[in-house]
Amino acid sequence: MTRRQTASIVFVVLCVVLVATAVTLNIGWILANGRSVAPLVFGIISFSLIIAGIIIYTVFLVREMGITEQQDSFLNSVTHELKTPIASIRLYLETLQSRDVGDAQRKEFYRIMLEDAARLQSTVEQVLRAGAARQKSKLHHIAPVDLAWLVAECVDTARLRHNLPPDAVSMVDVDPNTPLVVDGDVDDLRTAIANLLDNAVKYSAGPPRVSVQAAGPTPDTAWVRVKDAGVGIPRAQLNRIFNRFYRFQGGSFKTKGTGLGLYIVRAIAKRHGGRVFAESAGEGKGATFTLELPRAKNSAGARQAS
Repeated sequence: MTRRQTASIVFVVLCVVLVATAVTLNIGWILANGRSVAPLVFGIISFSLIIAGIIIYTVFLVREMGITEQQDSFLNSVTHELKTPIASIRLYLETLQSRDVGDAQRKEFYRIMLEDAARLQSTVEQVLRAGAARQKSKLHHIAPVDLAWLVAECVDTARLRHNLPPDAVSMVDVDPNTPLVVDGDVDDLRTAIANLLDNAVKYSAGPPRVSVQAAGPTPDTAWVRVKDAGVGIPRAQLNRIFNRFYRFQGGSFKTKGTGLGLYIVRAIAKRHGGRVFAESAGEGKGATFTLELPRAKNSAGARQAS
């Protein structure tokens, strides 16, 4: 148990004691002034306001302590995500500077440094997108987007980024006679789908087995559904995982990250008039994430590239 959790428990217990004391005093006041209407009403109202104030203050204080703890965890995670690749790049550069290496080894060093640089760029972009997600409430670049095409592109990118075989991330066939076109920002939607795929791979806890489906459950709705066979999510945390900075750490499974990916997905879904939700049978039983978006009124002329 952390110090903040202990402090939260202390404040909650203190709140309960203060409320119990206030209620006791209120009852005593009522008994002492039962025959005097004005003091009785004044006492009841005053004690009720005191009780309400104590409860509101305690809830606010515990909530702020939780937010502070999440922010500290986020700073630690981001610091690690930035420090590790920087240290790796510096080590390889110092090696190249201090001694001669063969062409094959030099190329391997360059490959690793490029991967570390990509990791740095990804972390910085996640932080910037999270900041933009809090500020942007409306879409500014709207165009028809072929969702099936975009999902296929994101699947190919995820396989390449994580060095995965084709069967690690599979795409369920889409009915070619049913166009899945939405009106939105293609870059935002690409980010949302990529984050869902990265999340599924990251929480696989072994060789990834991820299936992705673009579907149209109703004439007015389009879905992107990402299903994994990973660590799963307890029912009580299905809604919390979309909060900013929140990261689920199940049992002995620990993963790196900023806790911003699913928060960004939810923000993008809201901007597009849709939603995102998670389903899981529990820990160790995998999870399914569904991005639900309204279909475009006119399906013609969907964007095929950006």
